[in-house]
Amino acid sequence: MNRVLRLFAAVLLFAALPASATEYVAGKDYEVLDPPVRTANPAKIDVTELFWYGCGHCFIFEPLLDKWQRQLAADVVLARSPAIWHPTMELHARAYYTAKALGVLDKVHQALFDAMNVKQNKLAGEDAIAEIFVANGVDEQEFRKTFNSFGVASAVRQADARQRSYHSAGTPELVIEGKYRVTARTAGGHQGMLDVADHLIALERERRAKAGASDSAAASQ
Repeated sequence: MNRVLRLFAAVLLFAALPASATEYVAGKDYEVLDPPVRTANPAKIDVTELFWYGCGHCFIFEPLLDKWQRQLAADVVLARSPAIWHPTMELHARAYYTAKALGVLDKVHQALFDAMNVKQNKLAGEDAIAEIFVANGVDEQEFRKTFNSFGVASAVRQADARQRSYHSAGTPELVIEGKYRVTARTAGGHQGMLDVADHLIALERERRAKAGASDSAAASQ
């Protein structure tokens, strides 16, 4: 009887799940990564944004992404990964991971975007980046120590490897669960990127629910 009740509960769970939107098509609205890229936390549905502080489209996308992030369910996590295509972008990636390491990303992240996109500051060297951090209350020596640390250098190398695994072609891009890559071009704009991401999150959530129900049924036999 317990087995029957569990199977009945699983059927009810599937019925309660929202139907996946059929208007989004793989190869048209998003790309499927083959092979998929391993995510940091298997317990969460991972959404990673590939960005660059000097990208005007990323600057415009940031407020939309921030608002969307605040509405995410508890089973979804948003991470950011700086794009690195030339040495100056590597400096900007170092700035991002330095801010994370120092616990000042909330203050410095937008300041770095504003410096490049509003004030037309190219942030072409460590000194220029240091000014942004100092202006936001960070001790200069602490900034320089962290900026040139092994930990930040390692994070930058990992971001570069991740970008290559994503086969990224530009910014901003979203990668959902290491499986699907969404761009403004494929999704029809910035809001479209978020809409497609919502669709793919729902698909992943449905897949996990089915896998969990199948495991429970198999264990009860």
